[in-house]
Amino acid sequence: MTDAAKPRGELTLRTLAMPGDANPAGDIFGGWVMAQMDLASGIRATERARGRVVTAAVKEMAFELPVKIGDTLSVYTDIERVGRTSITLCVEAWANRARYAKMEKVTAGTFIMVALDEEGKPKQVPEE
Repeated sequence: MTDAAKPRGELTLRTLAMPGDANPAGDIFGGWVMAQMDLASGIRATERARGRVVTAAVKEMAFELPVKIGDTLSVYTDIERVGRTSITLCVEAWANRARYAKMEKVTAGTFIMVALDEEGKPKQVPEE
C-alpha cells in the first residue's frame, strides 16, 4: 500500500519494533506483529464488552509487507459485528517508517473475541 492509503478503524496500540523482535535478516517476526494485533483486539473488545475477553479465532490474515527494526507499528481496530457473546473486529497493522516519512499497511486480519464472566464462561456482550 502507498502512504496515500488510510487506516481503517481506531488507533488502539502503538509500539516500536526492536532488534529483539527481529529475525537474522532484520525483519520483525510475523508472530510478534500478530501478537500486537491480538493485544489491540483485546483492548478494544474489553472496552466494548466491559469485561474480560479471549481470542476465539483469527481469520483471513496475510502479511503484505515486512516490518523493520525501528519502525513504529500502529494497530487499528474496527468493530465489525457484535454478537450475543462475541465481538468481531477488523484489525490492521501499519508500519510508520520514520526514516522514509512513510506509513504502510503491513497486514490485516479478522479477530473474533468472546466475552467471559468471572468463571470463564461466555457471557452476553452488553448493549452500548
